[in-house]
Amino acid sequence: MSLSTPARSLQPTLVSPPAALPRVVSSALLVIVGVAVIALSARFSIVLPFTPVPITGQTLGVLLIGTAYGWRLGLATAVAYLAAGSAGLPVFAGGVAGLAIFAKASAGYVLGWIPAMALVGYLAERGWDRRPALTVAAMVLGNIVIYAGGVLWLQMFVGWGRVWALGVAPFLIGDAIKIALAAAALPLAWRLRGTHR
Repeated sequence: MSLSTPARSLQPTLVSPPAALPRVVSSALLVIVGVAVIALSARFSIVLPFTPVPITGQTLGVLLIGTAYGWRLGLATAVAYLAAGSAGLPVFAGGVAGLAIFAKASAGYVLGWIPAMALVGYLAERGWDRRPALTVAAMVLGNIVIYAGGVLWLQMFVGWGRVWALGVAPFLIGDAIKIALAAAALPLAWRLRGTHR
């Protein structure tokens, strides 16, 4: 891709496979890289004694990969990540693997990553990752999608009366920090590449 041709996502900046490499192979490599990034971010995990939902770095990894890859490849990466963990690879928070993750109270957040990655990727393809304010807005919307999935699932375990205190409030500050990091990093990556829409 030449510098004069606008990119639809940050994907080419992250990995530049040889031109002769088939598109399906380069896309598969990007999915593997994305799964690895999310798996590494899952290594940051703090168990809170008052809630069944841990604090993890996965939200940052999920939103960054979704924004960087665009909606199609981001969606594929989310599905591949969940498939890898379900198949037994220890990619979930705390090195957990297997289908048992989907029986936990926090499963709704994990499932929420799929539409969240698609949403932020879709917005990034339309230029929302080029300015801090729009990047923040995209990340906030992605987080809302994740929270929606998490809350809908969590309420079956703790009830609607406790879902805010156990499933949302403890994570707001951390998510705000992650969003600030993403807002700073993505436009910088575009400027370093020298590509503008």
